[in-house]
Amino acid sequence: MATIASARPNSTARPATDWTRNHARASGIFYLLTFASSIAAVVYFLKPVLDNPNYIVGPGQDTRVIIGCLLDVVNALTCIGTAVAVYPVVKRQNRSMALGFVTSRMYEAAVIMVGVICLLAVVALRDATASGTNANTLVTIGHELVAMRDYTFLLGPNLAACVNALLFATLLLKSRLVPRFIPAMGLAAAPLLLAPTIATILGATEHGSIWWAPGGALIFVWELTVGLYMTFKGFKPTALTATPPQS
Repeated sequence: MATIASARPNSTARPATDWTRNHARASGIFYLLTFASSIAAVVYFLKPVLDNPNYIVGPGQDTRVIIGCLLDVVNALTCIGTAVAVYPVVKRQNRSMALGFVTSRMYEAAVIMVGVICLLAVVALRDATASGTNANTLVTIGHELVAMRDYTFLLGPNLAACVNALLFATLLLKSRLVPRFIPAMGLAAAPLLLAPTIATILGATEHGSIWWAPGGALIFVWELTVGLYMTFKGFKPTALTATPPQS
C-alpha cells in the first residue's frame, strides 16, 4: 500500500509554469503604474510649469508641480521594474535581447530623471525673484529648462519606447508567451512612433502634430494591453517556461 501511495501523483503540486506567474504579474503591474503616474503628471500636475512661459516669475503652484515631478520619479522607477521583473523569463529566449530591453528601460528612466531635475530647478529658481534677480533673466532660464525637459520627453518616453517595443515585442513573439496579436502591435507601433520622433528632433514637425497620432495611439494600446495581460493572465505555458530555474 505504501508503494502504491508514493506512486500516486500529488494533486496539490503546482505546475512548473507557475514560476513565471509572479514575474509576469510584477512586470504587468509596473507597466500599469507607468501609465497612472505619467498620465497624471502630464495631464494635470505639470501643466502650470509646462504651459505657462512666465511660471518662474508668476504666482505658480509649486506644490502641484513638485507632486508631478514625484510622479515622474515613480514613472522612471517603474519603467526599470517592467524589464527587470520579466528578465528571468525572457532571457531564456535571447539573453542579449533581454539585457538590451533592461538597458533601454534604464536609459529611459535616466532621461526622465533629467527632465525632473529641470522642472525642479524652475521651482527652485522662483525663490530668486524675492532676492531681486532680474525677471527677464529668470524667464529666459525658465524657458531653457522647460525646453530641455521637452527634449527629454522626446528622447526618453518617445524614442526609448520605440526601442523597448522592438526588443520586448520580438522576445514575446518568438517565445509565444502571450497571444501573437499583442507583440504584433508593438512591432507595428515602433516605426510609426519613431518616424515623427526623429522628424521632431530634426525640426521637420512639432510634437503633438497629426503625424504623431498613429504611432502614439498604437504604442499606448500595445503597452496597456501587454501590461493588463501580464497582470491578469500571466504567461502562456511554452517550452520556454517548462522547467523552473535551478535554485
